[in-house]
Amino acid sequence: MASAYDILFTSVLAIFGVFMFICLFRAVIGPTTADRVISINMIGGIVIMLIILLSLMMNEGFLVDMAVIYALLSFLAVVILGRIYIIINKRREKEEDRNA
Repeated sequence: MASAYDILFTSVLAIFGVFMFICLFRAVIGPTTADRVISINMIGGIVIMLIILLSLMMNEGFLVDMAVIYALLSFLAVVILGRIYIIINKRREKEEDRNA
């Protein structure tokens, strides 16, 4: 039974790795800033799931605490990036109004 869980956890880790690569590709190629911010947020969520899955595999409870800390930092980073995006967008609108 333990080997079945190992196979399951390993396959889920591989699938999360593929998802993370797809999100990274979207962050690099994404046509808008919002696409990039959302894909970076999704990468943060995938990393949190990976940390929790590793805590299950290794039977280490402190990794769940690390995942919570990472979730808080990821949320804070997305809020800051969103705020910066809003400020930059307002400046562009003001410059377009001056030029028009």
